Amino acid sequence: MISALTRLADWSARTPKRLWAIAFALFFTLAASWSAATPLGGSPDEHAHFIRAAAVARGQIGGPEVMVPHMVAGIEGKFAETGVQLPEWYGPLPKQHECYAWHEDKPASCAPRIGHSEKIVQVTTAAGRYHPAYYLATGWPSLLVKGPNGLYLMRLMSAALCSALLAGAVVTAAEWRRGRSLALLGVFTAATPMALYMAGMVNPSGGEIAAGILVWTALLSILMSPDPRLLNRRLARVGIGGLVLINIRPLGLIWFSGAVFFGLLLAHRGVVRSVLRRKALWVWTALLGAATAGALLWARAHPDNSVINTPKTLTAKEAARQTFGNTETYVHQMLGYFGWLDTPAPAFTWLVWLGVIAVLTALGLAYGRAREAVALIGMLVAIVVVPVVAQASQAEQLGMVWQGRYLLPFAVGLPLMAVLICASRAPEQGFPWRRLVGFGAAGLALANAAAFFWALRRFAVGVNGPWVPFSAHWVPPGGWVLWTGVYTAAAFALVLPALVRDRGAAPAEGPGQRDDSTHTGRHSKVPAVG
Repeated sequence: MISALTRLADWSARTPKRLWAIAFALFFTLAASWSAATPLGGSPDEHAHFIRAAAVARGQIGGPEVMVPHMVAGIEGKFAETGVQLPEWYGPLPKQHECYAWHEDKPASCAPRIGHSEKIVQVTTAAGRYHPAYYLATGWPSLLVKGPNGLYLMRLMSAALCSALLAGAVVTAAEWRRGRSLALLGVFTAATPMALYMAGMVNPSGGEIAAGILVWTALLSILMSPDPRLLNRRLARVGIGGLVLINIRPLGLIWFSGAVFFGLLLAHRGVVRSVLRRKALWVWTALLGAATAGALLWARAHPDNSVINTPKTLTAKEAARQTFGNTETYVHQMLGYFGWLDTPAPAFTWLVWLGVIAVLTALGLAYGRAREAVALIGMLVAIVVVPVVAQASQAEQLGMVWQGRYLLPFAVGLPLMAVLICASRAPEQGFPWRRLVGFGAAGLALANAAAFFWALRRFAVGVNGPWVPFSAHWVPPGGWVLWTGVYTAAAFALVLPALVRDRGAAPAEGPGQRDDSTHTGRHSKVPAVG
């Protein structure tokens, strides 16, 4: 059985094109399952992103500012939203989720039916200040298909975009010679259920997270597993991921800079010098510089003029204290907190995912050199400190608005750093690495499927309903049984490539043929995959 799975994994990774196609198809299946299994408007602020995407697709890049009363985290205020001209049925979307969001015992069947009036009216969106690139990529199906089907197609476009980025990360991990099964496990660990959930929604967070995983994987591969023949394609992946990350939201520039900083801490000797000599680096640097300038100019030209009546007691110090106390909540939100942050993943999912991350991090600390251990510890500290600093600096103007998913494009670097330290430093003999990868991958797949079923059950019957929702009050298109089966099968199929054998490994190896990199931690130059 294990041999058959290993042969199948080797077959899937035989060429980069084949592996990319398989990974794309499976990631898309997972993200599309979330698209189908979540009520329209059932994810954070999705109504605003639906409206923004539909408007951008119709050429409405901006619009007049409209002050709209809102309450966020119990604080009243007026949001500066953007007015756009759209069919009338878009207008009620902001209220689509209100009957069941934050009421965990209520299924989504109470949501009103989406209308069909094509009369053009003014509709407002809180996402009007965001860069239009993501919305142009996801909003165009609304020009072809009207009503709910058009909204589902917009979700699928987001799923396709994110799946392409994640598949690129899988191919990059598979290019490692030693420890590529570990590298693949790192990518699958970084792609948490929350990352896949956001990929299936119309929300720029999905693209940010997927791009973050690609940037981290490609950048660490360049600096920790150097190969001149792979360098240009790896630089291209860093560049593509960076362009997506920077052009979605201004925070993307911070996350990209953080990945570069920690990547340089882990760089092997002499690698940076050789990379700096590549023309491709400077081409992508120029493109990223232009994208950064454009993103900063866009942000400066579209300030947030919202008025939030924050209480005087919410000082920077108090915000920092509360944010630090919410660290565990933010970690849970990065792993899986669905709906309008009212549907946590089951404890099983959290325990398995955190367990895998903890084991990988501990092994990275054990096998890494002093500088690499410091980088890992620094990453752990940053995951705690960055939200504290960000929230404290903005709480007096915006209130307590931080969510775990905001940090996820950066935090995905932790498991990737840990596994790639192990892949480059740990000896191949003396530790059951393949067994670790096998159990870890199987555990992640099962935890992933459990999170999906748990969220779908909540929408179908509420948290107090039967464990198996045979008499579902709300059902996704096609039924809950179909999507649960599809998601579970795809979750297990996705992690199968983690069983792949290292490239260049010979079944019989004489003493004179042994690769000295096993003992020195250095990598020999190897040909490109395929």
